[in-house]
Amino acid sequence: MSKQINVALIGNPNTGKTSVFNQLTGLNQKVGNYPGITVEKKEGICKLPRGVKAHILDLPGTYSLNTTSLDESVAVELLLNKNDKDHPDVAIVVSDVENLKRNLLLFTQIKDLKIPTILVINMADRMSRKGITIDIELLEKKLNSKIALVSTRKETGIERLRELIADYKNLSKTQNVDTSVIAPEYFASLKEAFPKEDVYKLWLVITQDVNFMPLEKTLIKDTSSFTTKSKSELKRLQQKETILRYQFINGILKETYKVDANAAKGFRATLDKVLTHKVFGYVIFFLILLTIFQAIYGWSEYPMDLIDGFFASATEWVKDTLPPGVFTNLIAEGILAGIGGIVIFIPQIAFLFLFIALLEETGYMSRVVFLMDRIMRPFGLSGKSVVPLISGTACAIPAVMATRTIENWKERLITILVTPFTTCSARLPVYLIIIALVIPEGSFLGLSYKALTLMSLYLMGFGAAILSAVILNKILKIKSKSFFVVEMPNYKLPLLKNVGYTVLEKTKSFVFGAGKIILAISIILWFLGSNGFSDEFKNAETIVTNRVQENGFSASSEIYFETHQNGTTADEGSGALARKELEDRALAQEIAGYKLEHSYMGYMGKAIEPIVRPLGYDWKIGIAVLTSFAAREVFVGTLATIYSVGNDEEETIKNRMAAEVNTRTNKPLFNLASGVSLLLFYAFAMQCMSTLAVVKKETNSWKWPAGQLVFMSLFAYIVALIAYQLLK
Repeated sequence: MSKQINVALIGNPNTGKTSVFNQLTGLNQKVGNYPGITVEKKEGICKLPRGVKAHILDLPGTYSLNTTSLDESVAVELLLNKNDKDHPDVAIVVSDVENLKRNLLLFTQIKDLKIPTILVINMADRMSRKGITIDIELLEKKLNSKIALVSTRKETGIERLRELIADYKNLSKTQNVDTSVIAPEYFASLKEAFPKEDVYKLWLVITQDVNFMPLEKTLIKDTSSFTTKSKSELKRLQQKETILRYQFINGILKETYKVDANAAKGFRATLDKVLTHKVFGYVIFFLILLTIFQAIYGWSEYPMDLIDGFFASATEWVKDTLPPGVFTNLIAEGILAGIGGIVIFIPQIAFLFLFIALLEETGYMSRVVFLMDRIMRPFGLSGKSVVPLISGTACAIPAVMATRTIENWKERLITILVTPFTTCSARLPVYLIIIALVIPEGSFLGLSYKALTLMSLYLMGFGAAILSAVILNKILKIKSKSFFVVEMPNYKLPLLKNVGYTVLEKTKSFVFGAGKIILAISIILWFLGSNGFSDEFKNAETIVTNRVQENGFSASSEIYFETHQNGTTADEGSGALARKELEDRALAQEIAGYKLEHSYMGYMGKAIEPIVRPLGYDWKIGIAVLTSFAAREVFVGTLATIYSVGNDEEETIKNRMAAEVNTRTNKPLFNLASGVSLLLFYAFAMQCMSTLAVVKKETNSWKWPAGQLVFMSLFAYIVALIAYQLLK
């Protein structure tokens, strides 16, 4: 049995830590949350020489062990707590070759915890271009540590890193800096009070309270006996520690790290002037967004059609192959219909994540944050609020978690409350199916009307977030003052491997996360739509057959005839046969529709229909809106299930929805007025129970998520009502 060791991967933001993690673990990685909190936990397995396996934990990015956020606090707790199952046998500190001085502050702190520590100097391929030379052998000697010079882009240095990890027992645990010199008497009293504990660990336990939150004091049960200094005094000592460490670092780098002053510089500065310009910066960002939305539609059309056709054929095959009965109907009308309603959107969601990953990998996203600070500041937000708002285009849940980087409580609370207005990927399936049905073909300035509509919905969501922030900034009587600081990473060509891992991980997370909910709801809806207690349900076949014989077919069947009679020939006999076949199919569909209307689900839909009718919806859409409170994307899965119950026709969900008729007007149910109403409702409604739960956790109160739910639902209803009444 091979041994497994724990490895902590830690470093400043933008040092390429994720690239190193991907190189070490490949596809052997998973993402979850730390127990009891919503901080993301990324871990993977790496095979090492001599049959050793390494469990690698990618810790949240941090500039030092003097924490300022919950993410950073998680990293410190893991490094301090030897009883944690993930406590590292070896720590890998990833640094950037161009910012080595700053990165070494964190390295010396971790090494002083007496954890075997390896320094990775990443982006080695940039050294010659930037005129950087490093005496690695001398630097190893001065730091009393092993160094791996790595280029994840050229895939060099990774094997050496694996060998160093495997040989971790021979790494030095000698401390770099004697911190006690900043306050000799104080540190002596700490040592005297707890002679068995490491004095630097004691120091970190105490100062953690100063920076952010109480640390779980697994090392020390009672700190009151020696925490005699005030918070301001402890802060001053921390500053002294930082100065002491930089003096040590400067002395080492003076001998080992050289930069040619004549090396080419200026490309980044020139590009920054354009991309962060107070006019052109916004124009470029807007054009990039337009391009993304155009590509989402243009590139994904073909694979979506293939997936849609596949599920329609699969449903028909199941019904033709398996014996008729409840089990066959469950698979065809419940499971396949529900899953097909979400899988069809994988291409577009994958493309969305692809573009977001590319923007982050190139370093452009940090420029967007800087750029948007100018807009955000007057509305009670900061540039840091843009990170949650932009990441909300993927999912509101991690976006709400990302607000922890905002130190100011008022700004953080406002950002949490307005972030759900941002159009997330769960809204995308709803937008795409409705836009495909009601927005006409055509283009304006080379951009399709459908892409422009999608872009408008994203902008409206962002606009609603900003407007809400203004209102909350006026209403919330919380005094605050904050400063905006953001790091501008170097521009770099995106690593395709990193982008690929990100797209795969995010898309998989979306599909499986939504899939569980959709599958469960699809089965429940199938049961409710396939069963009923009334005489109308039980005698549906007789009732509908008699009605057709007396009054003829319904308006929806006549539309069905018009769209399917193109196949009849001039021959009178074959034409009559084709008409008879279409009538049989239309009769079967009317019977299925009548049964559905008088099923359990039908009665539930009829009960809520008076509420949704003013918006242009029927009871079927009402059911879909109701179930989508579990998760927005369930809307499409619900309609896919509803329109599949009792339906033997091999049709795609889009065709079935297009053929649906409003029984009051005898016109297509999904028209411009009802379609725009639906789009606006989902643009503004809080249709996600998971987001509400996370908001409760982050604010530690049900008051804020309850307010969100009521306000966003009412706002969405009123806007959708006005839109429908104006357009109908």
